[in-house]
Amino acid sequence: MSTPSETAPADQDALPTEQKTAAVVYNPVKVHLETLKSTVAKHQQEAGWAETLWFETTEEDPGGGMTKAALEAGADVVAAAGGDGTVRAVAEVVHGSAAALALLPSGTGNLLARNIPSPIDDLGASVRTIFRGEDRPIDIGEVQVERPDGSREEFGFVVMAGLGLDARMLVNTKPELKKKVGWLAYVDSLFRSVRDADAFEFRYRLDGESNQSVRAHSLIVGNCGMLQAGATLLPDAEIDDGVFDIVVMRPRGFFGWVRIGARVFWENAILRSFQRSKIGQTQVGKRIATAAREERPLRYLRGEEFVARLERPDEFEIDGDPVGEVVAFRARIDAGGLRVRVAGPQDQTRNTRRVEDAHS
Repeated sequence: MSTPSETAPADQDALPTEQKTAAVVYNPVKVHLETLKSTVAKHQQEAGWAETLWFETTEEDPGGGMTKAALEAGADVVAAAGGDGTVRAVAEVVHGSAAALALLPSGTGNLLARNIPSPIDDLGASVRTIFRGEDRPIDIGEVQVERPDGSREEFGFVVMAGLGLDARMLVNTKPELKKKVGWLAYVDSLFRSVRDADAFEFRYRLDGESNQSVRAHSLIVGNCGMLQAGATLLPDAEIDDGVFDIVVMRPRGFFGWVRIGARVFWENAILRSFQRSKIGQTQVGKRIATAAREERPLRYLRGEEFVARLERPDEFEIDGDPVGEVVAFRARIDAGGLRVRVAGPQDQTRNTRRVEDAHS
């Protein structure tokens, strides 16, 4: 049996006067709870934090109520363990508090983690960041939607919000197929949605300027631009630049969608890196880049506040979750309004992640 003198640290003055506390809000369908709890316990003990608080989401509450309970219990960091829906629900409540959001990616998209970036498939690195990381301020979007009956609702979002094809695609995604093949289920849904995708008319106002009228198939207001499988929808989007990046999709027929796909997967994701390479600086390389830029089925905008009103109701989505039909919405950005826990500068997992990103 150890005596107190054997177990106490040599430097008593180095002990913190108050232990920090983490909370984990988890989706039981997305995580292996036993493994997650044992990993958290290990890193929590090594960091000298208080006992971690645990909150399970439900079908009725994807995490907002649990996050409020965690903050009321004094959590300094609230970790979201689940998919994009769980992350959004937790971020929405952490926003404006003294706590920070941590990410334990466990879903299909993990879009916020991809854009920060944070470890996707390394549970140990993600958990270590909760206790050893540093806080990074990022932007968060606030959107108010108007329903066909005139009622209004408010949401927060960290990735993207939009209507048209992408929202219809999410509504049409088969849950059983998503469980089996993950994000590839969206491909099946995409083809079924494109067949039914009628263009819609809307009027918009950006940063208080005059109204503009547009006909489009999809409209997306984004806080960050990277999707799954290396696709980059908003190539200039930065998660902490204080502005939204907005894209209006206006394809003409099936081949217009093909050109959009080529733009998202080729020009936005690959060609920009190609342009910065030595080959991209040659005459042939510049000719390839110029030809790609001539395809303009996408219209890009940037601003801090975006207001749109539709001629008829359409499906709306927020961070990958369909939220029903709307006739209008107002999105504004809160620059630096959310603190997210990321790997610290001395953390080996941060260096490893940068090496992986360089080779991806």
